[in-house]
Amino acid sequence: MPEKILIVKPSSLGDVVHSLPFLNVIKERFHNSEIHWVIAKGIEGLLEGHPMIDKLWVINKDDWKKIGRVKDTLNELKELFKSLKKEKFDIVVDLQGLFRSGVLTAATGASVRVGFSDAREGSSIFYTHRVEGGRDIHAVDRYLKIAQFLGCDISEVRFPFPLYFSPQPSALSPQLYEEYAVIVPGARWQTKRWPPERFGELASRLRMKFLVIGGRSDMDISSKVVDNSMGNAISITGKTNIKELIEIMRRAKFVVSNDSGPMHIAAAIGVPVFAIFGPTNPLRTGPYGKGHVIIRKTLKCSPCYRKRCSDMKCMDAITAGEVIDNIEQRICGK
Repeated sequence: MPEKILIVKPSSLGDVVHSLPFLNVIKERFHNSEIHWVIAKGIEGLLEGHPMIDKLWVINKDDWKKIGRVKDTLNELKELFKSLKKEKFDIVVDLQGLFRSGVLTAATGASVRVGFSDAREGSSIFYTHRVEGGRDIHAVDRYLKIAQFLGCDISEVRFPFPLYFSPQPSALSPQLYEEYAVIVPGARWQTKRWPPERFGELASRLRMKFLVIGGRSDMDISSKVVDNSMGNAISITGKTNIKELIEIMRRAKFVVSNDSGPMHIAAAIGVPVFAIFGPTNPLRTGPYGKGHVIIRKTLKCSPCYRKRCSDMKCMDAITAGEVIDNIEQRICGK
């Protein structure tokens, strides 16, 4: 039985959510082992206080990319590598599969370093054991292949989200205590964003309240949703941390979202999701599990995985009426 296991999966929010079933089966298989996790600064709230994780290693990887911080970055990496090596991990698993995560994995000096044989940027050279992942499978199932390699039972997929707390009305919104649905109009890529005006139109045509959520960078988008909602949408964008966001999702009747981190949180906690897809492949990164609806157009150019596009017809072709019809059929029973 290994004494210490390190999971290297710094980002992104959705990818870390997809890794939770891996954490669950690893803890079941090695229940007496100490489990550590490398996480990116900014999303550590998702795993802070998690009962299955003994220690979080929070890295500021975005700062490492800044040219002006080269000297500081090198010093930080040196100290990080030294600290990780002192832990004497028995098993290190790189779920990220990039050059940077591969280097970090090798720096631990662990005798067992596991990753994907088809990992990107040549990172597989840093592993002692390589597992074939495959590209045309969901990320959750891909990560579980490594768990299976380590002897875990992967027959049951569970997302171990702790129940953090009950949000207080004064901190967020009194609308939390009425029936509501959630709108997630943001996404990291511009090409993954359905026009906010259509989210607003959707809210205006359904007889219920909507909470619009997102990070501070989504505030302008969220304002457009509210402006077009005929008073049916309230924005709490930029006002919640990750733990509050999870609890808001947990209470929602359903969620309408682009391909985003919050979409994966909603799916993982069992809230029905209506997911709008364009340039990405729902087979790989769609809402995991049953009871969710994927709305997309079948076009020759999609999925293209482009972060920028001058003709976003894959998203523009999806109408508010089409999304509403799906919601009414599945939720309202029409």
